Order: sequence, then C-alpha cells, then structure tokens
Amino acid sequence: MRQPSPQSGPPAPPFNAPAARRLRAALGMGPEHAAHGMRVSYGLPYVTPDLVIAWERGTASPSHPELAALAGVLWCSPGELIGRPRTLREHRIARALAPEDVAHAVGLDLRGYLRMEEHDDWRGNERQSAALARVLDLALPDFVAVTGRETKLAELLHSAVTTRWQAYVRPVMKLAPLDKGVLEAVLQELHQDYQGHMAATLSWGGGSKGASASGQDFLDRIVDNFWHGVTDRTA
Repeated sequence: MRQPSPQSGPPAPPFNAPAARRLRAALGMGPEHAAHGMRVSYGLPYVTPDLVIAWERGTASPSHPELAALAGVLWCSPGELIGRPRTLREHRIARALAPEDVAHAVGLDLRGYLRMEEHDDWRGNERQSAALARVLDLALPDFVAVTGRETKLAELLHSAVTTRWQAYVRPVMKLAPLDKGVLEAVLQELHQDYQGHMAATLSWGGGSKGASASGQDFLDRIVDNFWHGVTDRTA
C-alpha cells in the first residue's frame, strides 16, 4: 500500500487516470520511465513504478506537486491529466495558472482569492466574475457552478418544471445568460418531460412506483438535463 507522500497541501484535483495511461503509452514509456523522470527531474524520490500504476488504475491519486511533475514527464499540461474540473481551484490548475495570476486578473488581493479557493466560495462582484470567466476560459455551465449559482439554478428549474415555466425565464436568464429563444425552448421541453413523468404516475389508478421514481430522478438531475437541452440547441 502506498505510504503517505511527503507532499502536503490542499486536496488534489480529480485525476484522469485513463488519460495518464494513454499519454504515457503514446510516448512509448513504461511506468518505470515515468517514475524515474519524476525522481530525477522533479525531486520526488519516493515515486516508484508501482505508484505510477496505482495512479493509472485509479487506486491512488497524485497530489498537486505530483500531478505537475507527472505532466512534465509526459510532456502535457496538468489540465490534460485532470478530470472535469468542478471547483475554482481545479479550474485554475487545469489552466496551469498560478493563484497570483488569477487574483491579479480579477482584481483581488492574493490572500482574499486563496481564501475563496480554500472554501470554494466565490464572492466576487459581477465585474470580477466576468474577469474570472475570461481568465479561466469557463464555459457557461462551469461559470454557473464555480460562482456558486448552481444551487439557485436548480431551485428555479425545479419550480419551472413543476409549475408554470414561463414565469422562470427571466430569473433563470439572470443566473445563466442565454438567448431567450433557446432558454424558452429548453424550459418548455423540461416542463413537458416532467409532466409526462407525472402523468404516467397518476394514470391507471396511481401508476407505478417506477414512474414516480422516474419523475424524482428527473428532478434530481434537473441541472444536467437543463445543460443537455441547451447544448442540443446551441451546438
């Protein structure tokens, strides 16, 4: 079993194990070559081939310094070894940016920015949020998630599909600036889909537990369903 590494710091970002294995194989390197490069070139003497294999199998995850070193050995950016970023810190690491660079770009002092990263609690104003989206190259779904708007979006979408969707076009647009026609089409479709689940539940003397569970599952995945609908209309 892997012993704790000497590296310490914040939790590591989600590691894309298949990508690491694929990149290593494309270079014609074995796990022993990757481990050797990390030991010699990046001063990580404890890295062994077994540890590299554990990362690639998903039974262990590299720390921030280990991820950066592995990226260097594999001639790729750290972002190529990270799964889909979710948090502010993960998006910054995926872009291989220093916290100082992001703090300067959005107009925050470094200490304040790092505090937001640590607690995953973005508190920037609209101008700073727009600057954050630019410097991290955030897609709209990621921007909504990183700036802490996803919970509110879920609440609005839940209400939109269970009541009158027309009343929620403007509130949703404030959180997720989209073309009005696209947004209206997506909300209407989500509303119809959910009402279809409910109709199945209520028909034939109460429907089935499966239909009811299907409706709840739809609500549980309402944000993902929303973004899928947006993608279908904007791709």
